[in-house]
Amino acid sequence: MKKSLIVLLVSLLVFTLFLNGCGDINTSSDDELKVLRVGATPLPHAELLEFIKPTLEEQGIKLQIVEFTDYVSPNVALDSKEIDANFFQHVQYMKSFSRERDIEMVSAGKVHIEPLGLYSKSISSIDELKDGAIITIPNDPSNEGRALILLDSEGIIELKADAGLEATENDIISNPKNLVFKPIDAAQLPRSLEDVDAAIINTNYALEAKLNPIKDSILIEGTDSPYANIVAIRPEDTNDEAIKVLIEALQSDEVKGFIEENYNGAIIPAF
Repeated sequence: MKKSLIVLLVSLLVFTLFLNGCGDINTSSDDELKVLRVGATPLPHAELLEFIKPTLEEQGIKLQIVEFTDYVSPNVALDSKEIDANFFQHVQYMKSFSRERDIEMVSAGKVHIEPLGLYSKSISSIDELKDGAIITIPNDPSNEGRALILLDSEGIIELKADAGLEATENDIISNPKNLVFKPIDAAQLPRSLEDVDAAIINTNYALEAKLNPIKDSILIEGTDSPYANIVAIRPEDTNDEAIKVLIEALQSDEVKGFIEENYNGAIIPAF
């Protein structure tokens, strides 16, 4: 009798385990998902990541978005392995930062271009810039050079032929209007508009300040800009499957449609 009872109990246990194992194979708890932590600035980067969250979850990846409001912390966090990737910068900035901080990073893929623009609250045309006008520009080497190149391309200043993408004020060989440049932290550029004649502002900070790059800028980079925003990762994660899924989602037709529908040309797909 005891033997029969033991056999019955064992059979019930095996059957229960079998039923649990034969449940819906497509369902999974958060504990079973691979967590991928990606650092990003709020607009448009975190917004784009929010858009692809469901897509990644369908493929077994729980995307955690860590928001930053500056251009330094996301790279420091990547290097210290607090996050697995970041999404806010272009290759030129990444390379410049890597040299300065001795941090190894690589691009996992291009996503979009955020055209740099010149904005002002006191003038509506570049022709209205007065002699000695003060213009604030980003203070990091790659974006400072980018700002000066924008002005050079419009004939407002002239740079040395070999100035390169990290041009500085020392590379200016002609400045007919005697413009005064004040490099400041990129996040502070929109606020500086109250105190200066104009500011050259990165699109993500322009959007956060409710500025429309297409309607509000006096000058703006063209679609041929080489400054595409990328997903940056550590070199050892180049073949990480979760990173590959992330890039595939960010470079999808759905994301392209989302960008075109929501940003009205202020942001341009780079894939």
